[in-house]
Amino acid sequence: MSTEVVIEILSSNTITTLYLVLASTLLAYVLGVPMGLALVLTDKDGIHPCPPINMVLGFIVNIIRSVPFLILMIWMIPYTRALVGTSVGNEATIVPLVVAAAPFVARMVESSLKEVDHGVIEAAQSMGAPTGKIITKVMLGEARPSLLVGFAITITTILGYTAMAGFVGGRGLGKVAIDYGFYKYQDDLMNLSVILLIIMVQVFQEGGMYLARKFDKRL
Repeated sequence: MSTEVVIEILSSNTITTLYLVLASTLLAYVLGVPMGLALVLTDKDGIHPCPPINMVLGFIVNIIRSVPFLILMIWMIPYTRALVGTSVGNEATIVPLVVAAAPFVARMVESSLKEVDHGVIEAAQSMGAPTGKIITKVMLGEARPSLLVGFAITITTILGYTAMAGFVGGRGLGKVAIDYGFYKYQDDLMNLSVILLIIMVQVFQEGGMYLARKFDKRL
């Protein structure tokens, strides 16, 4: 295989991997952040305690997180087909990625928000701040460094999930590693794919940690 072909395969699939990761992460946060906020607000020590809602939501989150991603992808094939019209390809891969990542995001958000000093929240309540302001200005503002660390962990986790996308027809570096490394025994392409994945993980991880340090008021 010529160098030009190798470069073309790796570059196109690197772009595909970035697309899958960024699109899935964005949608996972769109769903996961409200879920995490709901878990904190309805907790027994939350602003609006409601144990039944908290218990049901926590149960749903735990159930989805308990299913291994490969099994979840296969189980969701009919639902994916109903949502996007196909069960193979990149768009079809995003659906199980989001479903798997959203509960993970919810727990990361919940953990970050629970680190906020409850005295700060009580002070805001005593001054008559509405719930929306307490959430956006106090809870999310104070938890920003922890949320950014959680974002770095989430995006690298989703990147790891994309490596399994090849089993349902998705593309990306994981697909290259499977096709050329496992089926065709071309170790050079598989090794290059692994190196690129490692570089991407390091970039996302270090970028998230840098932003967390930058916004950490304690430093």
